[in-house]
Amino acid sequence: MKKTWGSLFILTLILALLAGCGGGGNAKSGSNSGGQTGQNGSASDSGSQDEIVELDLFINHSWYPVRSWTGSIAEEITKRTGVKLNVTVAADSEQLPLMIASGDLPDLIFTLREPRLENPDMSYPWNELIEKYAPDFEIDPVRLAVNTAQDGNVYTVLNSFATPEEWASNPYALGNDGNPGIAVRQDILDELGAKIETLDDFVSVLEQVKQKYPDMVPMTMDIEWIPQYFKMQFGIPPHSSWHEQDGQLKHIISHPKALEFYKFMNSLYRNGYILAENFTYSNDQIDDEYAVTGRAFAHSHTVSVAEADNAKVKNQGGNYQFTMIPSALTDEAYNLSTGTGFSGVYITKNNKNPQKSIELIKFLASKEGLELVMFGIEGQHWEWHPDGYPVFHYDVNDADYVNSEGLKWWYLYSDAIVEGLRGYVPGTQTTKALQEIKEITEHNPAIGMVKLQDGTDEKVIFDKVAEMVKTEEVRIYLAESEEAAEQAYQNMLKLAEGIGLSKLESWATAEYKKMQELFNQ
Repeated sequence: MKKTWGSLFILTLILALLAGCGGGGNAKSGSNSGGQTGQNGSASDSGSQDEIVELDLFINHSWYPVRSWTGSIAEEITKRTGVKLNVTVAADSEQLPLMIASGDLPDLIFTLREPRLENPDMSYPWNELIEKYAPDFEIDPVRLAVNTAQDGNVYTVLNSFATPEEWASNPYALGNDGNPGIAVRQDILDELGAKIETLDDFVSVLEQVKQKYPDMVPMTMDIEWIPQYFKMQFGIPPHSSWHEQDGQLKHIISHPKALEFYKFMNSLYRNGYILAENFTYSNDQIDDEYAVTGRAFAHSHTVSVAEADNAKVKNQGGNYQFTMIPSALTDEAYNLSTGTGFSGVYITKNNKNPQKSIELIKFLASKEGLELVMFGIEGQHWEWHPDGYPVFHYDVNDADYVNSEGLKWWYLYSDAIVEGLRGYVPGTQTTKALQEIKEITEHNPAIGMVKLQDGTDEKVIFDKVAEMVKTEEVRIYLAESEEAAEQAYQNMLKLAEGIGLSKLESWATAEYKKMQELFNQ
């Protein structure tokens, strides 16, 4: 891979120098005041041509809220690139596999990493198209390492990724709503005269609520977000299946603090602060109902839970408010980001115009393209604050407006920095919570690059362990005593070992070391 891209870099440099001598070189985009993340390329002049090229785009996400190439952002992209997209959103998860099997593929596919599309018979390698049609389109080495396929080609670059250095150099680029948080009733907190600054404070307040408000559930939890906030307080990565220990990659259930975490969760149940039924909620709306109808004091979900609950309470005529508690209640609080990106565009071999396709992606990767997609049209939708973050002329949480304008969702090529800047809205509880989490977050994409392949022994072991943990964790949470909780935890480890956990961890460690080497080149 290193040799291949080294040759490409030299060729690109020679072409750029020759173009520069002839006076025809394209200008490179510099860094912006919000922190550009290493993507080069200027807007294509194709938009000035009369002919508009139409390409078919298949979005492999059935939940996608924008389903047509409409709105001011789509129109502006067409104006600047000369490309119009005919959009189809997947009906279900089976549609793309059937398309791949039949060979009936559209021009472009936007999806999670799809190994079946990462071969030259199915898709054009970006590196070949860049060399032929867009030699001044530069992708930084880390993104190349993260997105290089097994055959050494790059078939897509996933969006929503940023390097550790980019995160560190952009103070206003925060995470997103996919981070854990807990909101509490401010009026009750005031009545109790209590403050929550530590984990012990929080537990003490739950006990006071239980005693003073016996008809109220001290805490309700979203069924998909039960452990994350508290794992974070014990120094356990809340989103990862892995953690690094002495240079080895270990499964999260074997974390040194795992038993302490499980005992804490069990104590919440045994003391009556959470309900047993919370672990069997049939959907993710039941906890919301507890919170906004006044039947729960604390609501565990994501960093936006307070503002979301407050909006619902207000709409229902309620007269109380929720407040986020600190994201870090212990000195051990820790968050790990292993993300290598969300989804990317594959340019299929059925593509009618691969040149226009790579030129479109080149524009979306440029400074103006990144900002247009994620922020909107400068001057109309937003403007730069002197401190270096975008100030929006619309409510970024107004889904109806955002979707109708086509804001954010055409991030066929984007990065986590511009996406993170979109989340910075001073004065909001969500922003404050995200800032607190950013302070305790470590970025290690090498862990995220440890990929399990379908059909392998390791994938079978991993899936069996994950399924077993779902059942055994609940046994720990709902154990009748601390001793029973510890026994249930030890039994879970024993079951995992019987499935093949040690073998899985040995394989993962070897893969992890390979991935680390890519970042050290």
